[in-house]
Amino acid sequence: MAHLLHTPFIPSSSSLRRAAVSHRKTTPPLVVRAKIREIFMPALSSTMTEGKIVSWTKSEGDKLSKGDSVVVVESDKADMDVETFYDGYLAAIVVEEGGVAAVGSPIAFLAESEDEIAQAKSKASSSSSAPAPAAAAAPAPPVESQPEKVAAPVAAAVPAPVVVSSHPASEGGKRIVASPYAKKLAKDLKVELGRVVGTGPMGRIVAKDVEAFAASGNVAAAASPAPGKSVAPAGVELGSVVPFTTMQSAVSRNMVESLAVPTFRVGYTITTDALDALYKKIKSKGVTMTALLAKATALALVKHPVINSSCRDGNSFTYNSNINVAVAVAIDGGLITPVLQNADKIDVYSLSRKWKELVDKARAKQLQPHEYNTGTFTLSNLGMFGVDRFDAILPPGTGAIMAVGASQPAVVATKDGRIGMKNQMQVNVTADHRVIYGADLASFLQTLSLIIEDPKDLTF
Repeated sequence: MAHLLHTPFIPSSSSLRRAAVSHRKTTPPLVVRAKIREIFMPALSSTMTEGKIVSWTKSEGDKLSKGDSVVVVESDKADMDVETFYDGYLAAIVVEEGGVAAVGSPIAFLAESEDEIAQAKSKASSSSSAPAPAAAAAPAPPVESQPEKVAAPVAAAVPAPVVVSSHPASEGGKRIVASPYAKKLAKDLKVELGRVVGTGPMGRIVAKDVEAFAASGNVAAAASPAPGKSVAPAGVELGSVVPFTTMQSAVSRNMVESLAVPTFRVGYTITTDALDALYKKIKSKGVTMTALLAKATALALVKHPVINSSCRDGNSFTYNSNINVAVAVAIDGGLITPVLQNADKIDVYSLSRKWKELVDKARAKQLQPHEYNTGTFTLSNLGMFGVDRFDAILPPGTGAIMAVGASQPAVVATKDGRIGMKNQMQVNVTADHRVIYGADLASFLQTLSLIIEDPKDLTF
């Protein structure tokens, strides 16, 4: 029988019984333990190193379901809702509203059941990694006393009092703390958020506060300065030292990093008569000049892929497969570059709609990471402010950025030797000289000029 089973030994029944008994003795008892999980400060962008807690949307003891929004975090680019990945209870908040925490550090504890809440609170209190709120980091006497000195004359000049938020993230009243929807609503209703009293957690302004303020018929009144006295713009406290916001810190780091890249600049004059005429023709259909410039740039980049390339490690460069045109936008307290992805493949009407959507989200600080960190070429346009020419700083990780000046009438000599008037704009491109050379930029700018001076392809 043994040779039929291909084994040299068949255990006896007694040995089988001993093995079975031995197996039963070594089986460990099944123990079910509830879990206490840490909620960490997430990395909401590739450049984010720390985040500020704008507000907790849930309170300690609240029951949470997977996917619920728990906290609003201010990253270096936007305010974003952070969701929980687990069911449970918000047992303990480690970093209060207004506090700053490094990416990856715990900001709260999540208990699996109500029985573990006390244990989670104990664990939170013993945690040595809890950061101090940002408001506490500022020098107490100047921050607390100076707003009071400024408030008195303002109250005398303005019929309706200016409300100073008590929210920790307001940084002593210097920052208005409001929900993203409340900010958008205030913009639509033309309501000055600084005069709205917040009824949300710790004075945060929510949508119903804006609606109530607008319904009351309040209109912002301009303060009349006393003769002979210089008055600072609203929200500016002369002589004060203001720490960088999270976004300003990120911009500062990026600008310093860009100094390590060897760059050069090339300027070009482009006649815009045909582009201006096209814009006037299709402006009523919702087309923006930004979308037209982005489309023209994208079509030129198709023919000059090296301008759309990038060098990140100093040893190689990448021909990017997509043409994603980032456009610089100034927002309250910083700068951000929303991205028009695949701008060469999308019609100018869709690009315009997308651009308006991105700008609204940027100003409400609601852009998602892929909407601002995927640019392969950047546009910076100060032409709408009447600036005729300027240089832009190259964003890290990209090959080139183009600064666009205003289109202005100029006296020029025509091809037949006569004097004429044409609208012209100056563009200056800053490029990474490790990858892009002068002849590359000159050729790209010539192509861009031809597209803008004969823009028939922009509307297809």
